[in-house]
Amino acid sequence: MSSTGFYRAFEERFYAPRSMIKELRKQYLPFIEPLRQLYPGAASFDIGCGRGEWLELMLEHGFNPFGMDLDEGMLQAARELKLPALQGDAVAHLRSLSDESMAVISAFHVVEHITFEQLRTVITESKRVLMPGGLLIMETPNPENIVVATRNFYLDPTHIRPIPPMLLQYIADYEGYARSRVVRLQERPDLRTATDIRIIDILSGVSPDYAVVAQKSIDSAMALNFDAPFNAEYGVNLDALCMRYESFKEEKISSLVEMKGVTAELVRHSQDLLRRVSELDMNQKSLLEKMHELEGRHDALLKSSSWRITAPLRKILSIFSK
Repeated sequence: MSSTGFYRAFEERFYAPRSMIKELRKQYLPFIEPLRQLYPGAASFDIGCGRGEWLELMLEHGFNPFGMDLDEGMLQAARELKLPALQGDAVAHLRSLSDESMAVISAFHVVEHITFEQLRTVITESKRVLMPGGLLIMETPNPENIVVATRNFYLDPTHIRPIPPMLLQYIADYEGYARSRVVRLQERPDLRTATDIRIIDILSGVSPDYAVVAQKSIDSAMALNFDAPFNAEYGVNLDALCMRYESFKEEKISSLVEMKGVTAELVRHSQDLLRRVSELDMNQKSLLEKMHELEGRHDALLKSSSWRITAPLRKILSIFSK
């Protein structure tokens, strides 16, 4: 698989274009910038450098990078840009590097391809090779994202197993790095603060990638320059997203309960109005009946014999009343 160009074709089909990956790698610059000032022109080593996006970025920021990858097809893009990269076993090459000779060692989407023993070798050997305050960056798919953990991770046939953030960070801490940070990456920006969380967001909205950035010990005064990136908050984790979903659901339920109460009150008012209309209708019928009764009496009076007999008297009275 390493010599046929399969993996390069695979990445070009299923992963982001090279230009986009290079742009995404700029997320690490806040960690790198203090090192650039501390060790101008320092060397760095990129394990599994692939198409060379990180190598190019490091060159642009004043470092002296070198990369290695097993896959000749992947290296083609780096070589086309004349980037410093060779074909070979990068983990084995790491063992050959001198103590405290590198400012940065990086492994972007590498640790999921290697055995646990190789992973520990990368972390322990990097600590030996890094300069004081140097950084180890390990980026990998994030199994906190349920779609990544159950589907997308296994799309790549060379992946061995997903590595949870807590485990990767623990190994770095166990091996004696001064500090480490889980940096969750590539989530939808709106999900960082969204409150209207849906089930699909729970399944696929957690940051699909993450990195552990681990720092070798350095003088405490120098370490202050790195505090900002190490103390920053990154990405979206599953626990926080689930809590926001629960809050959103409870808010919706409360809103529905409130609407139900309002609806019940409106129904009561409507029923009261219907009763009043019914009463008015009955009163109207009663008045009409009385009016008809009076009209009947009036007609009966006009037709009565007493009305005819008293007609002369009413006439005389009307004359005198004038």
